[in-house]
Amino acid sequence: MKNLILACFLLILPGATLCHAQSGYWLSWKSDDSPNFSDWKSFNTKAERISCQDSIRFSFQNEGYIEAFTKEIEVTKDSLQVVFDLGERYFWKNVANGNVPREISEKIIPVSRDYRSASLSMRQVIEQAENKGYPFAQIKLDSIQRSGRELSAVFNYDSGPLILWDSLKVAGDTKTKDKFIQNITGIRPGLPFSQKRLDEASQAISRSPYFVLIKSPELALRIQRAQPTFTLRDRNANVLDGIIGLLPNENEPGKMLVTGQLDLELYHLGGKGRDIAVHWQRLNIATQSLGISAKESYLFNSPLDVSLGFDLLKQDSTFLNRNFNLNFGYHLTTFNYLSFFTRRQSSDILNTDVYGEITELPELADYRWNQYGVGWIWNKVDAPYFPRRGFLISSEFALGNKRILRNTGFPEEVYDGLDLNSPQYVGEIDFEQHIFFRPTWGMWIKGSGGLIQNQNLLLNDLFRLGGLKSIRGFNENFFFARSYGYMNLEQRLFFGENSFLMVFADLGILENPYFAPSIDKPISFGTGINLDTGSGVFRFIYGVGKSNLQPLQFSYSRIHFGYLARF
Repeated sequence: MKNLILACFLLILPGATLCHAQSGYWLSWKSDDSPNFSDWKSFNTKAERISCQDSIRFSFQNEGYIEAFTKEIEVTKDSLQVVFDLGERYFWKNVANGNVPREISEKIIPVSRDYRSASLSMRQVIEQAENKGYPFAQIKLDSIQRSGRELSAVFNYDSGPLILWDSLKVAGDTKTKDKFIQNITGIRPGLPFSQKRLDEASQAISRSPYFVLIKSPELALRIQRAQPTFTLRDRNANVLDGIIGLLPNENEPGKMLVTGQLDLELYHLGGKGRDIAVHWQRLNIATQSLGISAKESYLFNSPLDVSLGFDLLKQDSTFLNRNFNLNFGYHLTTFNYLSFFTRRQSSDILNTDVYGEITELPELADYRWNQYGVGWIWNKVDAPYFPRRGFLISSEFALGNKRILRNTGFPEEVYDGLDLNSPQYVGEIDFEQHIFFRPTWGMWIKGSGGLIQNQNLLLNDLFRLGGLKSIRGFNENFFFARSYGYMNLEQRLFFGENSFLMVFADLGILENPYFAPSIDKPISFGTGINLDTGSGVFRFIYGVGKSNLQPLQFSYSRIHFGYLARF
């Protein structure tokens, strides 16, 4: 009976140390029901060999051979063969929950006949208690009874004192306010301590573009209060990004067209998660885009974010699009983000001279579209920039009324019988997965899809795709699409934290009702380098693509290079 109680007590011990072969002392073993000994394993010290013997014996006992013991046979002075006499295997007949609180016992896996299941259930009880404010909780088996090879017992649970969160502290070279870390981690004074919350807080901080967690959180316990300290170092998060593109000049064959892009992003102003961004891009001689946005995080120390934005797109001399948006975001958890937004999109025709004699509404028109929508982000990547592991899912859906305006440059009869007010909806979804094979080898996979629908869908309503951030090997915003789906595949060979060589292939399928054929299946491939210089990132990407509108020829290849400066 003493051996039985001792073996059951071992159930609550942590997992035994794994055997790790080195050199110096040798061990070979087998169980009494096995005909052959294992291969020889070597260890640096005799203590390591003894630890390995114990771990093997504990693993047998955890499987129900609680009477297992060892027989040693010394082959030489430094070599040892061990036979484990297993004895009978025991099973659980019944393990009562005893004094384990019901709110905990309902969330654990019940003990089965398998002897290991009791140890698993006890670990689950401790995990539940640690996340409910009881980090010093203990549990053991009591009133153990034996009937043949069947055992019965009762859980004896001791919760220990209730521990509550105290106000957290921020240390290190950072301008980040304590309140901001409190908001981003969800650790608030007066709430019960949670080990899970502390672990998730470290992950949430690691994903932040604002700062780096330079060491594990320190936890001080005093008078039933837990005070965590997070030591941070601010990232060079602000961005000054300039890109020069060399494209074939379609108006002057044999010459190159220089395009440009400027991105200015200021992050974490005042240490409160306040962001401002300005994006400008010149796609060709007459096409330009501008985007301005501002964001205030954790408004009034609540999980609510608010952001404003304005986007402008001038498509050569054809049309001008303007988009105003107001977004309210809510942090559901450290991984999940829900947003509600409203947008007003306006589009105006710039040149109506070519439409003086039309008899029906062309593919372009003046319109106003007020939309209301919802978005969702699930972020499980391990870093904000060039992650190695994890995935990210983002999606949004919007619905609203679109009103087509009468343009005095169009004949009046083109509007006869046309419903000028109609509902229009749009939806988009993105998924990306980062796979880590080796310290120097990774893979990035991204899939994207979208759909926009209206009975009077216009060319200036459609999605704009193509370029560095979607389907590479084509000009920026080369494609118009009512619906689309594409996949990016990229192999990365890392030679630094944010430096890597890469090869890529992009595959897509697009629908444009104004083109014939309406279905396009673009493909592209290429290579490039991403080089972290310490104060920024240099990028060089070469790609070539094929679509209905562009043949697969190296004369149509695209070169993008630029320097992303962070400060």
